[in-house]
Amino acid sequence: MQKTRVLIVDDKENMLKLFEKILADGYELSTAGNGSRALALVANESFDVVVTDIRMPGAGGFEVLRAVKARSPSTEVVMMTGYGTVADAVQAMKMGAYDYLEKPFDPDAAAMVVSRAAERKGLKDEAATLRRELESTYALHNIVGKRAKMLEVYRLLEQAAGLDITVLLGGETGTGKELAARAIHYHSERKARRFVPVNCGALPPDLVESELFGHAKGSFTGAAGAKAGLFEEAEGGTIFLDEVGELPLATQVKLNRALQEKEIRRVGGNEAVRVDVRVIAATHRDLRAEVGAGRFREDLFYRLHVFPVRLPPLRERAEDVPLLAAHFLEKHARAFRREVSGFEPDALRVLTSHPWPGNVRELENAVERAVAVAKRDRIGQDDLPQELLVASGAVAPPGAILTTLPYRDALDQARERVSREYLLALMRELKGNVTKAAERAGMERESMHRLLKKHGIRSDDFREE
Repeated sequence: MQKTRVLIVDDKENMLKLFEKILADGYELSTAGNGSRALALVANESFDVVVTDIRMPGAGGFEVLRAVKARSPSTEVVMMTGYGTVADAVQAMKMGAYDYLEKPFDPDAAAMVVSRAAERKGLKDEAATLRRELESTYALHNIVGKRAKMLEVYRLLEQAAGLDITVLLGGETGTGKELAARAIHYHSERKARRFVPVNCGALPPDLVESELFGHAKGSFTGAAGAKAGLFEEAEGGTIFLDEVGELPLATQVKLNRALQEKEIRRVGGNEAVRVDVRVIAATHRDLRAEVGAGRFREDLFYRLHVFPVRLPPLRERAEDVPLLAAHFLEKHARAFRREVSGFEPDALRVLTSHPWPGNVRELENAVERAVAVAKRDRIGQDDLPQELLVASGAVAPPGAILTTLPYRDALDQARERVSREYLLALMRELKGNVTKAAERAGMERESMHRLLKKHGIRSDDFREE
């Protein structure tokens, strides 16, 4: 485990030796006998915590604090102050110092302050790492596609990220609306605050207002205490209202007011609560048609329809299927720690010919399943879901009559298909053991080898490492 790096700055030798004693375990300690030496160390090395005296000949503690924060804002600084300089220490905390120690101090108390400062530094680093991972995960390039329609979507999402306005995402189910919403958030000025997703269609009608806007104590049976809603949870960040078209009309009225006034009222409450929240809404419905049918409020529609972006269905960008499939293969192979690196031509033919009514979500599910069950380093047709093969015409559905062929030809073709499926199932179950497969099938080992070769099945592909 890497030790916490601490720099102690003081012009008194006995103070440096004291810290060498109290921070002997678990820390990598550096010392500087004056501010100038500390500035040189800070310019060339990284520290988790810096403990510095305020009053020193030459460069003082304030200069050290400014230099540390300029080079490494996450490094925590603890100020040491003597009699009469507590006000200076308080000023230093306003400038970003973590805490101060008033001399003379208890060694155990000093050790505790340094420990807490180091812990806070670690939490800040973890948060920064998580933020970078989130930004990478929801980077715009992860919304894969090269068709002109998708290039236009990229342009709009990039614009939306830079504008703090309401966005309405449209498109069929499974087109990646939540991924787009997260991409907008994690590339916006609000990325350091929360992204709160809400599936409006999944909220019980009698609780939807309480979930969104919160409730006051005693506002309904079971409301034993006051509760903040999801809008308040998203303060400073983004709330994503997925399937906003499913909201009841009464809730639409309150949502419209929240967007207009930038404030909400908890259910049963009288006080208005100001909220600073960016709203991204999404729907698979035609909201204009819903307005015409009286199921969606016209004023709310225009309040949401500030920056509309439509995500095209996969059937309108079939050329993107190989790109998306490769992207999902890499993603799930990494997640499952599988050595699967590509698709066989027969599998790719099935993927590119399928209409994908479930859009990108259906494609990802199919590739994820194929990666999980694949026995070879490349995904073949037999690794894909059976219903996908049937829908694409790669295999006939069970019991299908091949009426386009003469009876004997249809029988031969069905026999070949069943024979291959039987052998594949046998190899999977017996992990490629040809001897056991032959015994199970009631034939000679040489005959089993001939059949496997005829159907292009390699027993080695089914053997465990």
